Amino acid sequence: MAAVSAPRSSKTESYIDNKRKEDIRHANIKAACAVADAIRTSLGPKGMDKMISTASGEVIITNDGATIVNKMEVLQPAAKMLVELSKSQDAAAGDGTTTVVVIAGSLLKQCLTLLSSGIHPTVISDSLHKASIKAVDVLTAMAVPLELTDRDSLIKSASTSLNSKVVSQYSSLLAPLAVDAVLSVVDPAKPDLVDLRDIKIVKKLGGTVDDTEMVRGLIFDKKVSHAAGGPTRVENAKIAVIQFQISPPKTDIEQSIVVSDYAQMDRILKEERNYILGMIKKIKATGCNVLLIQKSILRDAVTDLSLHYLAKAKILVIKDVERDEIEFITKTLNCLPIANIEHFKEEKLGYADLVEEVSLGDGKIVKITGIKDMGRTTTVLVRGSNHLVLDEAERSLHDALCVVRCLVSKRFLIAGGGAPEIELSRQLGAWSKVLHGMEGYCVKSFAEALEVIPYTLAENAGLNPITIVTELRNRHAQGEINTGINVRKGQITNILEENVVQPLLVSTSAMTLATECVRMLLKIDDIVTVR
Repeated sequence: MAAVSAPRSSKTESYIDNKRKEDIRHANIKAACAVADAIRTSLGPKGMDKMISTASGEVIITNDGATIVNKMEVLQPAAKMLVELSKSQDAAAGDGTTTVVVIAGSLLKQCLTLLSSGIHPTVISDSLHKASIKAVDVLTAMAVPLELTDRDSLIKSASTSLNSKVVSQYSSLLAPLAVDAVLSVVDPAKPDLVDLRDIKIVKKLGGTVDDTEMVRGLIFDKKVSHAAGGPTRVENAKIAVIQFQISPPKTDIEQSIVVSDYAQMDRILKEERNYILGMIKKIKATGCNVLLIQKSILRDAVTDLSLHYLAKAKILVIKDVERDEIEFITKTLNCLPIANIEHFKEEKLGYADLVEEVSLGDGKIVKITGIKDMGRTTTVLVRGSNHLVLDEAERSLHDALCVVRCLVSKRFLIAGGGAPEIELSRQLGAWSKVLHGMEGYCVKSFAEALEVIPYTLAENAGLNPITIVTELRNRHAQGEINTGINVRKGQITNILEENVVQPLLVSTSAMTLATECVRMLLKIDDIVTVR
């Protein structure tokens, strides 16, 4: 018997299936939480390191959040947003890359609970925005002002950043080095801005991290080109940075020249010799005795013949200088790059007391020191016994430099060790009781989510997280706003007195960026794939 369909009433026709939208939202949040959980164990000084094996067979050992999520092969679009979040924190503050992802993951878990309670995503999103603004105000009120003349506080802050790294045992060397490097490039005309491109990090295999040093000058990780026995040490150097080639010119079009007898061959070689000699005479006439030659892709920057004549003229040659290094070199030497032999003038040269080739580790480097009218730049020579340590030392030093840069641009310090997060959680929890309706409920969840940082710090240090977080709450409720988890001693202490400090910018940036990312994920209700 055929089924008779019941007549549809007008009421049922307005029904829209929201199940798919909920599924997409839940899938996105779950994927993002998976990324956060993957790097949660590497938070804090007692956090674990990750060994990352790339497709090319390269192995990286690190606990830098930005590096871990960057190297992870994340395919899910929502999870990729957490990778971008970590990059944003790296660009804004340089440190706190693990923290920002962990906070975002915790907020997303709270959002799942709120969504399942039937609260609309837009309401949750707006409440999170309000809570993040309030959080920045609370953090700013907790912060301690700092002067750049207070070198000890700067070093303490850089040390805190290095404590969670693989090379933490060298923090007593790397932290002062990072502070001195940043302070040496601060421009008095623009005291709030530090461009980290003015600090060049040169890695050299061999030795240990202890041998890392800061050099007021330039370092090239290559040998002097002395194929023809040219000088390897020059005092009272007059340095030219050239962007043309000291080699015979090539024809404009692809063609081959057939030489039928020796007389013609001699004429070609004689012309080449005269051409090169003419160039070197012009260079020598200005008094130049050190040449830095930019890498050329069209033809050889120098040939054996030109090296021979340069050696005769007692000119030290460093060839294959990378194009992107030219700006840093000319700024340091306070000279101008020369693009054509016709423009080779004495006023475009840089001056230094000494240019010499030094044996270091397995190879050689070239050092330029005692530069006259040196620009506001500095070079750090990082050493390490193997590539894994060397790369991690460079990453750690970059984080320490970023921390000092944050303190230069926003001169406030805040306690570390989970103290700001637990204080935020307490104050936002109290504020949520004043708010009405759904908003208060959402802010309360935001406050609870922030407890993930002290909880994870305690968990990674092998302590009982529930006991520690409960005691932290009590101490903060009694007004001890700077108490945090001292993972070294395994107890709760005044973290400011223990010198565990970080820039205010790291905490405020982490709060703002994590909230922004979560709000974006909440607003997504469908994924459209375009083939």
